[in-house]
Amino acid sequence: MAGASLLTLLDDIAALLDDVALLTKAATKKTAGVLGDDLALNAQQVAGVRAARELPVVWAVFKGSLVNKLILVPAALLISQFLPWLVVPLMMIGGAYLCYEGFEKIVHKLSHRGDRPDPEARVQAVLEAEETPQEMEKQKIRGAIRTDFILSAEIIVLSLAVVANEALLTRSVTLSVVALAVTIGVYGLVAAIVKMDDAGLWMSHRQGVLVPATGRALVYSAPWLMKALGILGTIAMFLVGGGIFVHNVDVLHRLLEVMERAGLPGFVADALASLVIGLVVGALVLAAVSLFGRLRGQKAAAAH
Repeated sequence: MAGASLLTLLDDIAALLDDVALLTKAATKKTAGVLGDDLALNAQQVAGVRAARELPVVWAVFKGSLVNKLILVPAALLISQFLPWLVVPLMMIGGAYLCYEGFEKIVHKLSHRGDRPDPEARVQAVLEAEETPQEMEKQKIRGAIRTDFILSAEIIVLSLAVVANEALLTRSVTLSVVALAVTIGVYGLVAAIVKMDDAGLWMSHRQGVLVPATGRALVYSAPWLMKALGILGTIAMFLVGGGIFVHNVDVLHRLLEVMERAGLPGFVADALASLVIGLVVGALVLAAVSLFGRLRGQKAAAAH
């Protein structure tokens, strides 16, 4: 009897782990856009830190990210358990924010296209701020952790949508695994990216032909990798954010079906619809935010 109970328990555990593995894979796929943006943003946040302090800064932000997940995962589980109807609205709010952030990046890039950084002006601004390097580093860490909180919330909400109909235990384990795997994966890659040029520089001074050549290639490709991550992350933000609206708004979903009936392959129609809707949503939200900012500024000016 005891042996049978043990086998039943082991079978239940194996079934749970199998479900968690499948759901984790699905959740990771759904959050790919946010992960790409999270990776690019965090790598950029560490940029400018002294080489000797890059890994300590990444470690500090990693610990802050774990604290963020410890807050967000229980909150998401409570919402899914007691207010499940909030999952889709929260997911759409997260999608709208993704589209807004992506569109704002494009507008900012286009409006500052001809601008070139002035090193002397930057040094002067730092001196006038009267901040020590330690204070600037702490400020950079705090900013990175705040950014991580927003992106982590989006990742958890998108993952929650995948497991919303599962049992509480499965939901809990899956969200915990996703949160831990994402944090380790993102900041492990961030650490590798920020030290990529240092590793390349070290390899370029080794003996032989292949190792120095590889090192020079790493040094050369490091800035291009950062740019590529930023571009791909922005595109993925529209795909993920727009996809949330396409798959949760009936009118938009029917439009997707029309595109598929017109002969477009399913994945092409989905990507195209998501990209277009993402751009439209981003433009509308940015316009609304800009209008609100202007009205608020006018009221403040009138009050004075």
